[in-house]
Amino acid sequence: MKTGPVLTALDDLNERLRGREHPRLGRGFVHASLIGGGREESTIPESCTLTIERRTLPGETTEDTERDIAGLLDRCRAADPALRVSSRTTLARAPFEVADDEPIVQAVARAAAAATGKPAELAGASYWADAAFIAAAGIPTVMFGPAGEGAHAHEEWVSIRSTVDVTRTLIAAGRRLCA
Repeated sequence: MKTGPVLTALDDLNERLRGREHPRLGRGFVHASLIGGGREESTIPESCTLTIERRTLPGETTEDTERDIAGLLDRCRAADPALRVSSRTTLARAPFEVADDEPIVQAVARAAAAATGKPAELAGASYWADAAFIAAAGIPTVMFGPAGEGAHAHEEWVSIRSTVDVTRTLIAAGRRLCA
C-alpha cells in the first residue's frame, strides 16, 4: 500500500517531464514497468519492488535522473515517516543523438533514397536501443531498419519489400563509407 504514493509521485514527475522536449525525439518520460511483492493473497507483503524506466533526452545525465528520483522519494518519506524506500540505478546509458550532417547519416540517407526512389526521412525514436552504447564507444552509428509494426508485441512484423530495400541500402552505404 505504501507504494501507492510513490507511483502517484512518479506520475507527477512524468507530467513535469512534458516540459522537456527534444525537436526530434519528443519528450523524456518515466514509467513504472515492473512491480512485485508478496507471497499469497492472505499475507501482507513485507516488501515491494518497483522497477522504473526513465527515458532521457540529449543534455540529461544519469545524475539528473537520479536526483529527480531521490527528490521524489524524499518527498514521499516526508509525507509518510513510516515509509522505508531506497533506489538504485541498474542500467544507465547516455541519450543517443547523431547530427544530420554526419557522414554515416548522409551515406545511409543517400543509399536509402537510391534504393527506394524517394528522399530519406530523417527522424528520431524515443525508445531505448543499443545504438547509444555503440555511439558512446566512438563508433559512428545510425538507426535504420524496415517498416513494420508491433515492436515487442505479441504480433510483430516487417515488410518484406522494405527489408529488401534496407538490405540494398546497407550494402550501398557500406560501399560509400568503406571506399
